[in-house]
Amino acid sequence: MSRIAFIGIGIMGGPMARHLAAKGHELTVYNRTAAKAEAWVAAHGGRMAESPVEAARDQDAVITCVGNDDDLAEVTLGREGAFRSMRPGSIFIDHTTVSARIARQLAVEGKSKEILCVDAPVSGGQAGAENGTLSIMCGGRDKAVQAAWPLMEAYAGRITHIGSAGAGQTTKMCNQIAIAGALQGVSEALRFAQHADLDIDKVFEAISGGAAASWQMLNRWHTMARDEFDFGFAIDWMRKDLGLAIDEARVNGATLPVASLVDQFYADVQAMGAGRQDTSALVRRLPK
Repeated sequence: MSRIAFIGIGIMGGPMARHLAAKGHELTVYNRTAAKAEAWVAAHGGRMAESPVEAARDQDAVITCVGNDDDLAEVTLGREGAFRSMRPGSIFIDHTTVSARIARQLAVEGKSKEILCVDAPVSGGQAGAENGTLSIMCGGRDKAVQAAWPLMEAYAGRITHIGSAGAGQTTKMCNQIAIAGALQGVSEALRFAQHADLDIDKVFEAISGGAAASWQMLNRWHTMARDEFDFGFAIDWMRKDLGLAIDEARVNGATLPVASLVDQFYADVQAMGAGRQDTSALVRRLPK
């Protein structure tokens, strides 16, 4: 069993750390809001650290799941960052959705310290974290991903090694681009059916088994029809993710007309005060 520091134990990181503890690993946790770390230790055991550098000391692996590029840089490269105390040969796994730039930067910093670095953003949301069925897309050297794989299996349903450092993050951008387009399509189809006075359940039965089907349709059609949005992946986070994709497209030359438009639509929904609602609240900007 491994000694693991888990940094960031919010709605995603907390359940992921719990799965590791259940597998018998020895957990040290750090969270910027100390009360969350205290509650996690009280519920699941292990110990709480006062800083990332303390959490990482003498550990076999450090796993992060924080908010954005700045948060990740602070807990890894900052004055109290984990990279200051991680030992050569240890594993660093980042599950935050961040830019490919910082993923590549951490890989370079890690290589200089002989740390095995993997950028490993996830898909599957809070339910996937709770159930241990996340899809994980990995970037990094073969040796690093192979070392990290047995740990990630504790909370993953699928793990894919995409390529070199940063490839995991750019793949997560592909994921969010595809979700944005799918949700806009489902939103328009639902509102069209409502305007046509069709039976919503029968429309779903008719179209959800064919080429129009998607995860978003299968899992969000009925809640969207009932105006239920207080769950799931927040629009605020989706806008952050789409912003990363749009920024990366400026670098690699891709064009994202639909993703860029849906990002603007999400800004409209944020202006309605729905930033913490599920991404399916995109339908709210379309009149019934």
